[in-house]
Amino acid sequence: MSAFTRPGPEALARARALAERVLEPEEFRRLLAVPIGEAEEEEVRSLIRWFRRRYPTPADRLAYVRRAYRRWTKSVSGPGGATPASG
Repeated sequence: MSAFTRPGPEALARARALAERVLEPEEFRRLLAVPIGEAEEEEVRSLIRWFRRRYPTPADRLAYVRRAYRRWTKSVSGPGGATPASG
C-alpha cells in the first residue's frame, strides 16, 4: 500500500468546481439513468454490511448519526459561526 499524498491546490479547485457545478435538468436525468456496475454495487453492499455489524441496532445507528452530525456542524460552523441548519 502506498502512502497518501495530499492533492495540490489545483486538484482541489478542480474537484470543488466539479462538486459545486449546477447541472441542467436533462444532464441530471441522464446521469441518474446510468446503472451502477457490479463492482460498485458490491462495494456499497460491503459498506452496508460493515456499518450494520459496527452499529447493530437502530439505536446504535441513530447515536452514530447524531455524533457525526455534531462533528460536522462544529467543523463547518467554526467558533461563533452559523450552523448549516441556521444558514
